[in-house]
Amino acid sequence: MKRPSSLAVRTTALCLAVAGVMALVAGGIAVRLVSTASRELTQQTLADQADVVAAQLADSPRIGRRLQQILEGQGVSVVRRGAGGGVVGDDPAAVQAARRAGITRVTATRPLHGSARVGGSVLLVEGRVIEGQRVIALVGEVATAKGTGRRLIGNVVFALGIGLLVASGAGWLLARRLAGPLRRTAAVASAMSHGRRDLRVPPEGPRELVEVGESINALANALAHSEARQREFLLSISHELRTPLTAVSGFAESLADGVVTGDEVPEVGRVIGQEAGRLNRLVSDLLDLARLGADDFRLDLVDVDLTVLVAESARVWQSRCAAEGVPFFVDAPDHPVPVHTDPRRLRQVVDGLAENALRVTPAGAPIVFALRAVPGAAVLEVRDGGPGLSDEDYQEAFARGVLRSRYAGVRPVGTGIGLALVHGLVTRMGGAVEAGPAPEGGARFTVTLPLAPPGDQVTQPLPVAR
Repeated sequence: MKRPSSLAVRTTALCLAVAGVMALVAGGIAVRLVSTASRELTQQTLADQADVVAAQLADSPRIGRRLQQILEGQGVSVVRRGAGGGVVGDDPAAVQAARRAGITRVTATRPLHGSARVGGSVLLVEGRVIEGQRVIALVGEVATAKGTGRRLIGNVVFALGIGLLVASGAGWLLARRLAGPLRRTAAVASAMSHGRRDLRVPPEGPRELVEVGESINALANALAHSEARQREFLLSISHELRTPLTAVSGFAESLADGVVTGDEVPEVGRVIGQEAGRLNRLVSDLLDLARLGADDFRLDLVDVDLTVLVAESARVWQSRCAAEGVPFFVDAPDHPVPVHTDPRRLRQVVDGLAENALRVTPAGAPIVFALRAVPGAAVLEVRDGGPGLSDEDYQEAFARGVLRSRYAGVRPVGTGIGLALVHGLVTRMGGAVEAGPAPEGGARFTVTLPLAPPGDQVTQPLPVAR
């Protein structure tokens, strides 16, 4: 593939092209103006000479030959019209031009101011009447048709060369000023693609280039921040994976070595199963989170009654909250609230929010499932009476691993992927989720889904294994 030319070459070529076009246009206009002015000046000079010659020939016919010689020395030919109407003169081209210009129509009250093209040249003709009978005409060539025209063209060519030289220098300087910051920006971007995050583009050059540099710097900052959060997330996930793996490995070794025997074996088996279940749920959440942005993430969308789904979820979480000494309440209407969604994924969302609430809610503080219908949408809330979050934390609650890194060691925390998975699931189902303070004193997570169109058959939500 042919490599494209550089910005310096293109800018220089553009400046040269613009300068060349401007020089050609200006030269053409100048030639036209000079040619017109030269023709008018020559015509006026020829007319003045014709008036002088006619006046002197009228006073002294004998000096006519001398005048003719002087005029011919200036490049002006003299042509006469005889009594019979014939036109005579020493220069055949001048005679022909006089005839074409209309010397035969010259009268005492109608002098001749004309021109004619003869042999590729434009000849100017000025005719006058002498003593009411004789007619003479002075014929001359436009000055630009001789040396003046050639000098004019030479000057235009010279000016064109100077303009192209200046444009070439200006274009090269401009290209260097533009290309320098762009090359440095490209070098920083290339270094970023190889893992460097400590380089920044210096703000220099025109405003547009400064904006490009600032955008690259902002991208570098965002990448550094994102990679730092990913490292923290991987560290937390590694810790979460290591705990059940250690338990499974330890109990398995105990069984293999015969340390655990008799009545202790079933209990060890249950512990291994529970820890394996924790690993399975964690891996499933990770896979779901990874697939949310991919094409292979599947949703089975049907019309679901949220009133029934909330009731089924409440039966599970009421018993779990009672075991922890946490009061559990449901605030839902007694009529159907139909939505078009995936019941399994929505139940996964509700369970994830409830598990997050139960983890931080102390004994005696409530957890509430609330459902209501608003125009065009269903609103499902999971509220708790726990410690809640700050305003800044509510804004970043669904960012992967953020809350875990901030509250690790301060309060019970999860894997750091639960709320991120909730946000991804709700978004893929066409809804929205947001976090804010709850009237019970803790946090409120609100899921909003569009209502199903009227008349659709509502499907009962499928049970979700836990």
